[in-house]
Amino acid sequence: MLVRIGLLMEGGHPYATGEAGLWCERLVHGLGQHQFDLYALGPTSMPLPPNARTVRTGDVSGPGVGTAPGSRIERAAFGDDRASRRAYGRRERRRFTEAFHALATGLCAEHDEGSFATGLYALADLARERGGLPGALRSDDAVRALETACRAPGARRTAAAAGLPDHLAFADHLERALRPLSLDWYEEEALGAVDLCHATAGGTTALPGLLAKRFFGTPLLVTEYGVQLRAHYLSPAVARHSAPLRALLAALHGRLAAETYGQAALLTPGNAHARRWQEKCGADRARIRTVHPGLAADRFAEVGEDEESGDPATLVWVGRVEPAKDLVALLHAFADLRARQPDVRLRIVAVPNGEPCADAYLTHCKGFAAQLFPDEAPVAHAVGENPVTFEELGGPEAPTLEDAYASAAVVVLSSVVEGFPTSLVEAMFCARATVSTDVGAVVEVIGGTGLVVPPRNPRALADACLALLRDPERRHRLGAAARARALELFTVDQNLAAFRGIYLELLSHAPVRHRPGDGVPFAHPAEAHVPGSWTHQAVTAGTGAPDA
Repeated sequence: MLVRIGLLMEGGHPYATGEAGLWCERLVHGLGQHQFDLYALGPTSMPLPPNARTVRTGDVSGPGVGTAPGSRIERAAFGDDRASRRAYGRRERRRFTEAFHALATGLCAEHDEGSFATGLYALADLARERGGLPGALRSDDAVRALETACRAPGARRTAAAAGLPDHLAFADHLERALRPLSLDWYEEEALGAVDLCHATAGGTTALPGLLAKRFFGTPLLVTEYGVQLRAHYLSPAVARHSAPLRALLAALHGRLAAETYGQAALLTPGNAHARRWQEKCGADRARIRTVHPGLAADRFAEVGEDEESGDPATLVWVGRVEPAKDLVALLHAFADLRARQPDVRLRIVAVPNGEPCADAYLTHCKGFAAQLFPDEAPVAHAVGENPVTFEELGGPEAPTLEDAYASAAVVVLSSVVEGFPTSLVEAMFCARATVSTDVGAVVEVIGGTGLVVPPRNPRALADACLALLRDPERRHRLGAAARARALELFTVDQNLAAFRGIYLELLSHAPVRHRPGDGVPFAHPAEAHVPGSWTHQAVTAGTGAPDA
């Protein structure tokens, strides 16, 4: 094995959830010459490849350790902090209170002067010495320290307006975010034995990497295909919180992101959109390198090389059904388009999401489509059909992604919010012309191989689709260019090659300390392999002769 890598993941099946799941498994399997130790903040159940020898999991979503019975409000009202008292003595409680106060001050202050990092690492030191923070982050001491920080001079106005319910709710969020501090991963035979920590996401996922750097000097690489701070702002659950609680949560995610970006040896965002978010949070441009995610292109090869596939009057949309995809605007655009070209059809292929809000939004879109487009029949005795069909990926109408894209003349993306547009890359692999809205990393992905229109503009979307439907030669030309671009930038091979070089580059600046021996790069200095002595010999003053 060349390099021993501690891969920090969000957890889930197979190795990670979210956008990191697109590439994490391929990274481990594709770089078989390296050894991966997997550290997941959640369960993993995938059979491991031979080069993945260690799997450790930590629960960051279940009930907290040391939580006393009863609600948090009841505990605060009656002063029941027996869990933390049993865990810590007076000296440890004082250390915890001082560290937590520094952390809370950094979160509540308008401008943090380093208090957040000071408190974070002080809590980490305490947790490592005492075997975790059982109950302390949920104790009344923590709530009182948070309340004091919110009302201190210099605190931001929204934090000062927080009440007891806000303090209790934020303490719960904070306890979950800081659970990695209490894990048993920070030992010489665990993260202390790896040559490099590679976090597959920011935020809580990267926190063990920060501690490994502090305790062992291990370099940290952070890859973000979906910026955690951005995901926090876009979360529907956050919008339901009070304004003070939203401000405190935003401060937590922002401070943690800034500390992660400041300590990482290298940041590898998946696109320029994520890169701009990182720079906005204080990341150094010199330590940012864009590495596009790698998608499997082979499965789309047959469709992409078939120039005759595709219905010339069919638009296809593929993705998770959610409000951010703005299917309502797509249906409005299709109504405008159908008025000018009556034979056009729209296939909406939904990727299973599992979110309750997705089902409600899908039902709403189906009802809206039924109102806009009543079933039509060409003759009086024929069965009517709707020009808009809603299909589920894996069903009889769209068994695979390849089948869905193969039927399209044009693939459409109508989102108002988007990160890395995976569906566009898949359409490009299939040599399909695309019409998409200018959001997220769309322009970066498409380049000049598709049409881009402003979001929330159904008329512009309809005009662009009509232009491609009426010009087959242009459509095929754009599709061929799109496939060539995707094969150059977004394949698994280019992704693996990038990380293969990055691993060795980072290791060259932080030589191996744990496994000196043959086959380990940079384990010995170069002069160790050259015959002769490369050290200066001391000369005794006045003799001109070297010391014996």
